Amino acid sequence: MSQTVPRDPYEVLGVPRDADDAQIKKAFRRLARTLHPDVNDDPDAQERFREVAEANEILSDPERRATYDRYGHDGLRQRGMGPSFEGFGSLSDLFGAVFGQAFGGGGGRVGPRPGGDIAVEAQIDLADALTGTRIEVEVEVVARCGTCDGRRAAPGSRLATCSRCGGHGVLDQIQRTPFGEMVRRVTCDACQGQGQVPEEPCPTCRGRGMVATDRTITVDVPAGIADGQRLRLTGRGHQGDPGAPDGDLYVVVGVRPHDRFVRDGDDLITVVPVAAPLAALGTAVTVDGLDEPLEVRVDPATQPGTTVTLRGRGMPRVGGGRRGDLHVVIDVVVPRALSHRQRELLQELADSIEDRQLHDDESVVGRLRRLWRNR
Repeated sequence: MSQTVPRDPYEVLGVPRDADDAQIKKAFRRLARTLHPDVNDDPDAQERFREVAEANEILSDPERRATYDRYGHDGLRQRGMGPSFEGFGSLSDLFGAVFGQAFGGGGGRVGPRPGGDIAVEAQIDLADALTGTRIEVEVEVVARCGTCDGRRAAPGSRLATCSRCGGHGVLDQIQRTPFGEMVRRVTCDACQGQGQVPEEPCPTCRGRGMVATDRTITVDVPAGIADGQRLRLTGRGHQGDPGAPDGDLYVVVGVRPHDRFVRDGDDLITVVPVAAPLAALGTAVTVDGLDEPLEVRVDPATQPGTTVTLRGRGMPRVGGGRRGDLHVVIDVVVPRALSHRQRELLQELADSIEDRQLHDDESVVGRLRRLWRNR
């Protein structure tokens, strides 16, 4: 009897052979959403998801991917790297094995299923991170059907005991292994672990109890948030079955790079140009801060790379507390395109400078280290 030849995992996920990890993950998630057991009752969905999950299993593992690229599926089988999703009784079991709580599935669970968590990314500017801001994020959630409120039955219809599992919500599945027969408890695929089935399925959700819907959620981003930090919104994820808690929404905040400031923890670093004559004489310069202009005093004989620190003018700490500092690096600039008169004045200055005015107590090696560090 001939066996079905597995498809190329790159073809299954629809990615090129040089795809990176992010492309593979994005393609897998996109396909998985369309096969979610709460929104897809296609009889072929389970086999399609199994194929997608196995393709992701190969391409997301560097060793398996390298083996496949060189030897194909035969090489994977010979090295014991075959698929790990055999023996799952339903599409919900498969999703539970791959995503766990994230998609609200879990083999062997009896009773109402809690909702899964969702993670989304959002980008803000550094100025918004300074003051805090309010943003909106678009999410796709699995929500209880508004027609049947998640009961899965048409309005006025009753729920009956599931004949497949006898109302237990689980099935015992016997598997043969090299060590003998093993019994594995899985969620009933007829009632999805509820123990009851609708006598007349809800026409809106077709008896699933859940529908996929897009939502816009407002998120308050606190002042001082750093790039990559995440915010948790309790109960704003996928909805659970009636009587079970909803999942949470995690918003991963990205802070866009600024063209004038570099962030170092709660501190900010910026560079301000100062003409060489002014650095020699001493002056005051105005720095455009993130929230307001700030005056910086440049002492006489200030050298290139000198840092002036303004205490408490950096980023606030999340939850309150003293702000970080603003470090202003003085960039001593030699003027360009001098006029004839300016050249005369500078020449007069140059002729008057004595050698002792060009040296200080810092050693040559020490100066080199400082200049190299401030490059």
